[in-house]
Amino acid sequence: MYQEDVRHTTIPSEPRPGSAPSATGATGGVTATGLGKRYGDQWALRDLDLEVAPGTILGLLGHNGAGKTTAIRILTTLSDPTEGSARVAGIDVVTDPAKVRRRIGVAAQQATVDGLMSAHKNLVMVGRLHHLTRAEAHRRADSLLERLDLVDASDKLVKSFSGGMRRRLDLAASLVAEPEVLFLDEPTTGLDPRSRNDLWDMLRDLVSNGTTIILTTQYLEEADQLADDIVVLDHGRTVAHGTPDELKSQIGTDRIDVTVGTARELEAVARATEPFASNPATLDEQLLVASIPIVENTRLMEVMRALDAAGIDAVDLNRRQATLDDVFLTLTGEMPADADPDTPILEEVQP
Repeated sequence: MYQEDVRHTTIPSEPRPGSAPSATGATGGVTATGLGKRYGDQWALRDLDLEVAPGTILGLLGHNGAGKTTAIRILTTLSDPTEGSARVAGIDVVTDPAKVRRRIGVAAQQATVDGLMSAHKNLVMVGRLHHLTRAEAHRRADSLLERLDLVDASDKLVKSFSGGMRRRLDLAASLVAEPEVLFLDEPTTGLDPRSRNDLWDMLRDLVSNGTTIILTTQYLEEADQLADDIVVLDHGRTVAHGTPDELKSQIGTDRIDVTVGTARELEAVARATEPFASNPATLDEQLLVASIPIVENTRLMEVMRALDAAGIDAVDLNRRQATLDDVFLTLTGEMPADADPDTPILEEVQP
């Protein structure tokens, strides 16, 4: 049935992904100006500006409810903005959404593959719906199944797949048409470390060939490894923007973690180490760790002496470089208990 429907459809002639810009100035990048989305009296997203160059990866970070999924919904034409504008591959997402959809790939938080079909047939179907020839659709399916380590399961019904296998197949489906711009909403959730590293390698290959990627992730290590640029959202607004190294440098390049025996000692650690701190300490009452961003040339022995003078019996001290986890905690703090999570990408699809 799928073959017959696709065989007799036509689409306007357009450049294939990766080709030269069209007469309309389309490129593989993403731009947004003053982008905002309001639901009733509540703003889910406000004043978002983006400038994502072709062939780069943007990491979009934030708590649940920060606005990142709302931004992705707008950029993938699944929701209209309340204010502002956005262009994906040079095309306005509001005035020409159909043309945008032909140039993008989307892997949402929830897998969208058909459980009653095999993995191979799922990918061939997606390829044919993207107007690939039958031979090209089969070639792409075979290539992606091999790349994502699904060859042994290619002829099995997807409903028998584990969650991680479904996730990999859904990612493969988003790549069948070799999109100019790829949107990945927490793409490695549920993947084992080997599959995650394989996916990272694939994304790097795509970017080296000119694909633009916008990535949301809960794994800050992932953003650190992959993203050329990062936007941190909090309560719908941008609170930080820069490369991973730029963001880490804002909170101090080195940190000292002090582990104590009881939660009440954490405040004492923060006070004792104030002379060495470049920014306020982060206190984790569950792990009983105070993380202190330190000024340049601070010696660990000096910190140990200060703790000893304050009568603090530290269980452990560790000096390390700042991570994106530190950036995230410093910029966003604790999540309010009444915050609403983002709406999943594929819900409430607007015409």
